[in-house]
Parts: sequence; C-alpha cells; structure tokens
Amino acid sequence: MTSERTAGGRVADDGGDDEAEDRPDLSGAQPAPAFEVLFDRHARPLHRYLARRVGDLADDLVGETFLVALRTRAGYDPGRGTARSWLYGIATNLLRRHLRQEVRGLRAAARSVGSVAGGEGHEDRVAARVDASARAVRLAGALAALEAGDRDVLLLTSWAGLDSNEVAEALGIPVGTVRSRLHRARTRLRAHASNTEDSRTGDE
Repeated sequence: MTSERTAGGRVADDGGDDEAEDRPDLSGAQPAPAFEVLFDRHARPLHRYLARRVGDLADDLVGETFLVALRTRAGYDPGRGTARSWLYGIATNLLRRHLRQEVRGLRAAARSVGSVAGGEGHEDRVAARVDASARAVRLAGALAALEAGDRDVLLLTSWAGLDSNEVAEALGIPVGTVRSRLHRARTRLRAHASNTEDSRTGDE
C-alpha cells in the first residue's frame, strides 16, 4: 500500500485519493497548490455548464467563481460537502446576476424552432441531427418558463451531472427540496413536450 500527499496537504492511502481531492483541506496558509488542483479538475466542466446557460459570459464567470472561492475558502467545510458542489454553488449564485440574459437567450432559442429544419439530404444521421436540434430549441422555451430555483436544480442535475446530495450542498437547501423541485421541473418539461407534439400532430 502506498500513500500520496493530496492537494490539501493530507496524506491518503490508495483508494482514498479521490475522496481527499473531492474534499480538500483549503485552510492552509499556502492555498495555491490546492486551487491549482481544483482548477485543473473542475474548470473545464464548469465552463461547459456555464456556457450552455449564458454563452460567452462563461469565460468571465469561471474566473470569478475561482476568485470568490479563493476569497471565501475559510468558509469551505470538507465535512459538509465536496469541492465540486461548493464551486457550482458559487457559480450558481453568480449566475443569478445574469438571470435575465439567460432567460432572453432561452426564449430566443425557442423562437428559432422554425429555422432548424431544412437541411438537405435524406440520410438517417442528418435527419436525427435536425430532429435533435428541433427538440433542443423547443425545450429552451420550457426552460425559460421554469422558476429560477427549479431551473437551477434541473440544470445542475442534467447539465452539470451533480446528484441530489451535491445539488443540495451547492444551493444550501434540503435534499427533499431538491427532489421536489426536480420532480416539478421534469413534470412541466414533459407536459410542454407533450403539448408541443400534440400541436405538431394537429398541424399535419
């Protein structure tokens, strides 16, 4: 059995490295090494998540997320949650300043539903891409109509890949609230999809 010093300065045996990196000790006097590991591990997926929500603003928001994390590191408790959920919680708080822009972008995407059809060719994979694009922009309208808290829970789950416990940690809410919001959001999306499909069928 070997041991390795983690980003937070703790020594972990084999099999415990992931846990130590997920819950690093950020209380040291020299936080730079720990934050280098956090950035390498989480910056890229965090950017993908933010880009899907607010487009080009993702570049600035990723940097701001890590700056806020550095300034508030004393408040991070590894016993209460993972570093990933903590970072996504910070990012979500920052996103709220851009809520109107996100909703405008989603509504603009929804209005473009008529423009995704019309590619030439009859190959199955081309048709599949067109159909997937149409579904995505139709979904955008439903996402824009969700309450902000429901949308955060849904997208942290489906786009960021956080589980219910991590979402609860990120947003500072009970797990039961996460599950009820997720259920409500999914129910509304299913109803929207069903209504859209019925409308399309009626037009044919």
